[in-house]
Amino acid sequence: MQPEDTSGITSRRSLLSRAGCGFGALALQAMVSETASAETTGTTATAATTVQAPLLPVVTPRAKRIIFIFMQGGPSHVDTFDYKPELLKRDGQAIDFTGVRFGDFGQVTKQKLMKPLWRFRQAGQTGRWVSDLFPEIRRHVDDLCFLHGLHTEGVAHGPSTLFLHTGATAQVRPSLGSWILYGLGTENRDLPGFVSLQPSDANGGPRNYGNAFLPTVCQGTSIGRSFQPASQMTIEHLKNPVLSPEETERRFRLTQRLNHIQAEQTHQRRSDAEAVIRNYEMAWRMQSIGPSLLDLSTESKETQAMYGIGQKETEDFGRQCLMARRLCEAGVRFVQVNYADQSTNPRWDQHSNMPQHAVHAKATDKPVAGLLADLKQRGLLEDTIVWWGGEFGRTPFSQGADGRDHNPRGFTVFLTGGGVKSGFSWGSTDEIGHLAVDGKIHMHDLHATLLYLLGLDHERLTYRYAGRDFRPTDIYGRIVHDIIS
Repeated sequence: MQPEDTSGITSRRSLLSRAGCGFGALALQAMVSETASAETTGTTATAATTVQAPLLPVVTPRAKRIIFIFMQGGPSHVDTFDYKPELLKRDGQAIDFTGVRFGDFGQVTKQKLMKPLWRFRQAGQTGRWVSDLFPEIRRHVDDLCFLHGLHTEGVAHGPSTLFLHTGATAQVRPSLGSWILYGLGTENRDLPGFVSLQPSDANGGPRNYGNAFLPTVCQGTSIGRSFQPASQMTIEHLKNPVLSPEETERRFRLTQRLNHIQAEQTHQRRSDAEAVIRNYEMAWRMQSIGPSLLDLSTESKETQAMYGIGQKETEDFGRQCLMARRLCEAGVRFVQVNYADQSTNPRWDQHSNMPQHAVHAKATDKPVAGLLADLKQRGLLEDTIVWWGGEFGRTPFSQGADGRDHNPRGFTVFLTGGGVKSGFSWGSTDEIGHLAVDGKIHMHDLHATLLYLLGLDHERLTYRYAGRDFRPTDIYGRIVHDIIS
């Protein structure tokens, strides 16, 4: 064997070694650049991405995980869960409203009240009022906790959706799911700790499940897209259809060795490179349980029917809700189920056609009720929080012939499970459902309360970035102890 030439002329062996690592560096640098773009907030400061061990809960946790059922577009609370007899009495009456939208912001205008378009009925031992839009969810009212005094920031879908997810209307901030993953870590090392099912690319898109400046491992993993049918909801390339498992593993090990070499030589963004390596390792481990976890055909026909799978109206959302249960059962901390589409005027956004609410209710009512029943019978509801809601509500007055405008000033969401009081309601809007007046809960307060139920203090859950300690609720938020059992 010829010794390596040290006279300044590169040997063939040295050239191949450096070139091979060089090609690996190109790929790794591309992945690191993608990470950096997701973590940059527009400042000139370098993103702090040091991966830290999960923080221990600072209060006794009541729950281990959250399923967030996102009703994109803003369902009308006065037509669903916030019964207002006064609207029935005063239907068509014109009264003064102070505008919150762009053209009429701060201006007082006359608007005509519009009664609920669906009948409300009392249900359960608690006698809670629920409209005929949700007959299946109505069967579960004794397990639910209605928050009727919610209010939020932003009047358009984009800012309000971002605020719902990140606590900011414009700045790039981590999603609540990313904060939870940062604070608690994952229960299953072979799965992501934060998953978003069929998210929309509109109204914030990936920022709604993004890690922003938190470590890259806190990024949410999307499964499916809102423009695809749920039957295609999967993680692509979990299995190599061409190579044998042995050859696939050999190539993976080689790639990781090259990545480790490059990480040692990447001084300024070494933590990013190491995060990419960890993500590759998780992706590799997911191959062992991912395919079976994502295969809903292993569920019994009775279970699938409970979610509405096999029925035209409920097939898609039923699949999402069943997948959410399977992911939580497998140890995913935060699962978001998105009833969303790609439109800038999404799903529940009926400005001129409120009867369309019936279509969306039909698609989601049975799947959500099925999820609640399934979680309860499996004992998962005891340590799983289910959170249902949109980015805002809708006005009690009409818009156009039979529509309603956006209303961030007062609306309803419901919670259940995980230490939340059952058969309970907290807060209220005024007599026509326009403004939150009693038991007011700001979106920051809701975030703080959810974190508290998971064992995290929103004031102590911080991350230093660009010379400042950030927290999920910024400088706001209070824990609503009144709704905790």
